[in-house]
Amino acid sequence: MPETRRTAETSTTTGGADRVPAPGRGSASSADPVAWRNWAGNQSARPRRVESPAGTEELAAAVRAAAADGLPVKAVGTGHSFTPAAVTDGVLIRPERLRAIRDVDIAGGTVTVESGLPLVELNRLLAAAGLALTNMGDIMEQTVAGAVSTGTHGTGRSSASLAAQLRAVELVLADGTVTTCSAEKEPELFAGARLGLGALGVISALTFAVEPAFLLTAHEQPMGFDEVLSRLDELTSENEHFEFYWFPHTDRCSTKRNNRSAGPAAPLPRFREWLDDDFVSNTVWEGACRVGRRLPGVIPRIAQISSRAWSERTYTDTAYKVFTSPRRVRFIEMEYAVPRAAASEVLREVKSLVERSDWRISFPVEVRFAPADDLWLSTAHGRDTCYIAVHLYQGTPVRGYFGEVERIMTDYQGRPHWGKLHTREAAQLAEVYPRFADFLALRDRVDPERRFGNDYLRRVLGA
Repeated sequence: MPETRRTAETSTTTGGADRVPAPGRGSASSADPVAWRNWAGNQSARPRRVESPAGTEELAAAVRAAAADGLPVKAVGTGHSFTPAAVTDGVLIRPERLRAIRDVDIAGGTVTVESGLPLVELNRLLAAAGLALTNMGDIMEQTVAGAVSTGTHGTGRSSASLAAQLRAVELVLADGTVTTCSAEKEPELFAGARLGLGALGVISALTFAVEPAFLLTAHEQPMGFDEVLSRLDELTSENEHFEFYWFPHTDRCSTKRNNRSAGPAAPLPRFREWLDDDFVSNTVWEGACRVGRRLPGVIPRIAQISSRAWSERTYTDTAYKVFTSPRRVRFIEMEYAVPRAAASEVLREVKSLVERSDWRISFPVEVRFAPADDLWLSTAHGRDTCYIAVHLYQGTPVRGYFGEVERIMTDYQGRPHWGKLHTREAAQLAEVYPRFADFLALRDRVDPERRFGNDYLRRVLGA
C-alpha cells in the first residue's frame, strides 16, 4: 500500500493502477495536556501531547519522536470502546486527518483506506461505487482501525467480523518503520495485526475485501424467550443473519432476520423509520432510562411496555442501512463470546440469574452469532460463537450484574469482547485463546520496549 492519497471524489478504478494523489496536508500536534473521554464517558485520559498526523510519514515521525522522548503511544478513534484500550499518559494519536481513500479496485474486490476513515464514510463510498462489505456491526460511527483492532462484529451464519474481512494492514512499528502485511507477506504479523488491540503498532491503512452491492430484507418480529431458544438452530441456520434482544423482567424478545434480496428495494417510509428508529428507540428510550435510573422500582413495568413497542415489520434496503442503526442513548456494556453449542444453556442461566436477583435492568440483552475464524485474538477463533451482551444505562451503578454475568460466561469458556468491560487478566485469557502465546511472542518481537503499551494491555496481555 504505497503512500498515495485519494479523496472520495476520485474516480473508481478497475485494476488498482489508476491512483490519483490528493493534495498534501500539514501535520498538527499539541504539547499541552488535552483531556480525552470516550463515547460512554467511563474512560478518560490526559496525554502528554496529542498528534494528528496527515499521512503515514507524519504518523511514523510522531512514533519516532515519542520513542526519542521515552513516551508510550496509543491511537484512538471515535471512543466507542468501553475499556481503557486507548488511554495513555504519553502520546495520543488522533487519526481524524488519516482518512484518504487509497484505492478502490472493483476487479480485485478490495478497497484500501486510511485508518481514521469512519465506517459511515466507507459505506457511503462503497455504495457509490456499487460495492459493499460482506457484514457489519450494528453501528458505523467507529473509525475503520478502531473497529478492527477491538474485534467489532455483527451477526452472521457464514460471514465473520470486520477484521476477518481484511486483506492487508499497513502498520507503523515501534521504531517508526512502515510495513505492509498480508496473508502472503509477513503472514504471522498479519495474523496478529488484523485484531491487534493496538499492541503491535499504529495502523495507518487497511485493505478490505468487498463485493458487489446487495440488498437485505429485514424481518423483525416479537417472539417469546422460550420459543426463540427452542427454534435457535432453525433460526440461525435458515437465515444469513439472525439476532435477538431479550428484555429482562419479561419473557419477550425482539428478533431480527436479515437475508439477501433480489429486490426491489422497499425501505421503511421515512416517517416510520424516524418514529421507530429515532424517536422511540432513542428519544423515548432515553427518557425511560432516566426515569428508571431515578426510580428503579418502575423498571419492570417499563420493560413490559417497551418490549411491546417493537412491532413486526419487514423492509428491504441497502445492506449497511439494514445492518446498522442509530445509537444515541449512552450506556456501558459487557459482551462475552461463548461456544455456539452452549448458547441456550448460557442464556437460560442469565435469565434465571436476573429473575432471582433484586436488580432492575432497563436495557435488553443482545444476542448475536458468528462462524469460527482464524484470527489469533478473535473471540470467534476456532469455534462457532454466540455473543451475549449486557448493558447498563450511563450513570447506573454496575453493582453485581456485570460480575455475576461474567462468572456464568467464564464457566463456559467465554471470551470477553476486547472493547467492552470485563475483568479478565492475561493468565485467564491464555486458557481460552489457543494462539495467545503466539501473539505474545509476536509482540515481543515487534515491540520489545512496549512502546504501544498501557495499563489495559498490561492486564490483558501481561508485562
